[in-house]
Amino acid sequence: MRKLALNDEILLKIEKPARYIGNEVNSVMKDLEKVDIRFAMCFPDVYEIGMSHLGIQILYDMFNRREDVWCERVYSPWIDLDKIMREEKIPLFALESQDPIKDFDFLGITIQYEMCYTNILQILDLSGIPLFAADRTSEDPIVIGGGPCTYNPEPLADFFDIFYIGEGETVYDQLLDAYKENKIFGGSRTEFLEKAAQIEGLYVPAFYDVTYHEDGTIASFLPNNEHAKPVIQKQMVTDLSTAIYPKKPVVPFIKVTQDRVVLEIMRGCIRGCRFCQAGMLYRPTRERDLEMLKTYAKEMLKNTGHEEISLSSLSSSDHTYLKELVTFLIEEFKEQGINISLPSLRIDSFSLDVMSKVQDIKRSSLTFAPEAGSQRMRDVINKGLTEEMILDGAGEAFKGGWNKVKLYFMLGLPGETEEDMRDIARLADKVARRYYEIPKEQRNGKCQITSSTSFFIPKPFTPFQWATMCNQEDYIAKAYIVNNEMKEQLNRKSLRYHWHEADVTILEGVFARGDRKVSKVLLEAYRLGCLYDSWTETFCNEKWMQAFENTKVDIGFYNLRERSMDEIFPWDFIDIGVTKEFLKKEWERSKEGIVTPNCRMQCAGCGVAKYKGGVCVESKSKI
Repeated sequence: MRKLALNDEILLKIEKPARYIGNEVNSVMKDLEKVDIRFAMCFPDVYEIGMSHLGIQILYDMFNRREDVWCERVYSPWIDLDKIMREEKIPLFALESQDPIKDFDFLGITIQYEMCYTNILQILDLSGIPLFAADRTSEDPIVIGGGPCTYNPEPLADFFDIFYIGEGETVYDQLLDAYKENKIFGGSRTEFLEKAAQIEGLYVPAFYDVTYHEDGTIASFLPNNEHAKPVIQKQMVTDLSTAIYPKKPVVPFIKVTQDRVVLEIMRGCIRGCRFCQAGMLYRPTRERDLEMLKTYAKEMLKNTGHEEISLSSLSSSDHTYLKELVTFLIEEFKEQGINISLPSLRIDSFSLDVMSKVQDIKRSSLTFAPEAGSQRMRDVINKGLTEEMILDGAGEAFKGGWNKVKLYFMLGLPGETEEDMRDIARLADKVARRYYEIPKEQRNGKCQITSSTSFFIPKPFTPFQWATMCNQEDYIAKAYIVNNEMKEQLNRKSLRYHWHEADVTILEGVFARGDRKVSKVLLEAYRLGCLYDSWTETFCNEKWMQAFENTKVDIGFYNLRERSMDEIFPWDFIDIGVTKEFLKKEWERSKEGIVTPNCRMQCAGCGVAKYKGGVCVESKSKI
């Protein structure tokens, strides 16, 4: 019987001890004597968030199918246990074996969100692993990062040995085989990293040097090791239907954020919204085969005991066979009372028809994302939605029995005017008016329209990567304009309004487009006590501002500065398929408010056709 890393006395002192004991349904246990490589898979946030992440479930299943690898999981200890572990000098441990992370060969960290960066330092610190990659020896695990934030890995470059750029199903086996071979022949840590650098999609930061101009912009970014590639190619699965997918995902003991079976139906998005990083990174759009989805839905529900299944993608409405899949799930599981969740739907009659089949007659709220209040701004961001489409979709929803609608918008978009901001409130009011156009006897009570605004953050590999951000005061002023306009609307009693924290947005912006120089801010913030920065109750903006002051790093350089079209960006050494020329063209089209048709309507020549998959090769035409 395995021994827990935490004794009963400690478990009784902390919140939700089930976060740390492991042994869940479908977790994998192996004989240490029969494995050659130990891999600790980490999500740098609390257990309930990390257990909801699909990417880790996929890699956990893929690694553990290898007889020579044992992949285990580790999450950030919550602040109560963090304090005890430091006081008692308890090393961070994996859930399955309860062994210290420092004993593993690899520590793989998925990096989903900029505000988790201090938690990454917490993971390394509690594990007893030197924070800086340059200080590690053969006694330390290889620290590798993956996930969307690695498309600009530079703010974290000093802390990682390797970054995996792209989808994890492609070259991890090559990396593990190279490690095993290096170990057998007694190769050094540096020799292994040189082997890793030769594998497509793997970036070893230590093998690159950065020089800067006097104004702080990058002058050059070049390899300093003969094995390192000048350009790192994004890794992508071309056939999702044959790719590895877990039939037995781990089932947590406690309620987590996504407490359901998650069935990924497609990757990528055909829409081309100019602010959306995921829409560019995961091109081309690739669908999973209908029969494969049916099989996996049955297997996963049977193997987990979950009573809900979520169909996951960036834009579920665009899956060719969504209606057939939903119809199958309803008919197959009607006797079992399985709920079907459909996130990421567009506001159109097709989506509402599908939604009406899976939601209870009481009708929970529907969520739509117009992103901008005015048609002008929706054209600037290439949203592809007209006001007529939004109001018609809302009208169809109201006729179908819904009376609660959530609308998501962004403030601070490039070229935004005060009228565009006020149009957010006006659009919300028009949606409410559409409800009250329905005869009173056909309405389902009073309507509630909840509008939420986040603040725009320019992201790498989007047409808006050249855009400036607002400062904190300007963002808040914009939110007040919307809030005051809401109060002026005819249906103000039916309208609700919320906005995102501006101070968090500013930090996200710095780390989204930052270079290696901002790593010292991150380290200083961690030393000042910053942790769980994505959580409102633990975020401390004062400490962050102190970290910037202590390190003499200028926030404005990263957020407020106008970027020239020929500037070298920290992420320019990565090739995601979408060309910089295409992004520049889209940036210029945005300034003119010109809409680019979606990928199924007309090929825009973005560059990803070289991957030989997805909808981009269906058309030979160019804009």
